[in-house]
Amino acid sequence: MRRRRAEKREPNPDAKCNSRLVAKFINTLMYDGKKTIAENIVYDVFEILEQKTGEPNALKVFNKALENIRPRVEVKARRVGGATYQVPIEVPVARGHALAMRWIRDFARKKKGRPMKNKLADEFLAAYKGEGAAVKKRDDTHKMAESNKAFSHLRW
Repeated sequence: MRRRRAEKREPNPDAKCNSRLVAKFINTLMYDGKKTIAENIVYDVFEILEQKTGEPNALKVFNKALENIRPRVEVKARRVGGATYQVPIEVPVARGHALAMRWIRDFARKKKGRPMKNKLADEFLAAYKGEGAAVKKRDDTHKMAESNKAFSHLRW
């Protein structure tokens, strides 16, 4: 018998922007529990975004970039009678945001030779414009789901 499902715990909104999404991104970015460093990086990124876009509110740029990266569908492996099928499923908004944050963080970390705030700012700018590695990753995910649409009847 399975136990009950654990309830979702939302992080408290961050101090400066009063946004749960920003708080979640700070937690995603954090290494070894060093939250202050992650917060400083994120707020520096916001300053860089304000300078580069001319938008007075970097939170809008952040949200638009996340929406541009957030996948709408993904594939999940399902075993049916000895064969494994890639079954396309819709992505809940919370998981979509989590994936988008993870992708943007990972692509920024892959870049070498510059401070993290600059690498992250570049990734956010590219995502805001609808280009860059994270947007390509989203498109690849969508393509994969599209090509496996024939197995969508196997989802449950």
